[in-house]
Amino acid sequence: MQSWLTRGLFAAGIIGCQAVSAPAFAHPHVFAEARLDVAVKDRRVEALRHVWRFDDLFSSTVLVEFDQNQDLELDREELQQVADVIYESLAEFDYFQIVTTDGKDVKMHPPEQLIADFSDSQLIVLFEAHPEEPLPLDGRIRFGVYDPTFYTAIDFVEDSYLAVENLPQNCTREVIRPDPQEAIAQNQDTLTEAFFNEPGSNDFSKIFATKLEIQC
Repeated sequence: MQSWLTRGLFAAGIIGCQAVSAPAFAHPHVFAEARLDVAVKDRRVEALRHVWRFDDLFSSTVLVEFDQNQDLELDREELQQVADVIYESLAEFDYFQIVTTDGKDVKMHPPEQLIADFSDSQLIVLFEAHPEEPLPLDGRIRFGVYDPTFYTAIDFVEDSYLAVENLPQNCTREVIRPDPQEAIAQNQDTLTEAFFNEPGSNDFSKIFATKLEIQC
């Protein structure tokens, strides 16, 4: 199936982002409400469990593209095709996951699979990822979900949608929502022209992402 979707669902370089003078003008085209559950076991981060619910317009486009028998529904095989396309498209972007400990990047295993579902006319994607190395709850750990190309906007509507399972009593949880203009002002010296023209080629998206912070 040759379509804009299958050629790169979330890749702004393929879709075609215009050069802009600031991230505020790189408007997203796909919107999703998200939930992130950080699973903790024995004072270590065991898994990140993601749920994304996509907007009606994007969901209807997915339905049209993948409804091969044209029955206005997505059966199990068609949903698997959707999941496979999204899985492949997000691989080069680390599945939009941002994880750091004391400011240093934490490498994550790619999820074994993505699950796609359709409910109330909206596409829902679920997946689980694990740190490559043991990640103890020590110091400051931050978790975020953000598209570095600014093509997809993933929003945590409520702070409670960034949750921690089994948080130890001596640890604190905080949701951080950076103001984009303040983030730009604070990082003006390091935000280069390449960032604005090719945002996906760097990792500055971290400064704009809503984050869950755990301090122990």
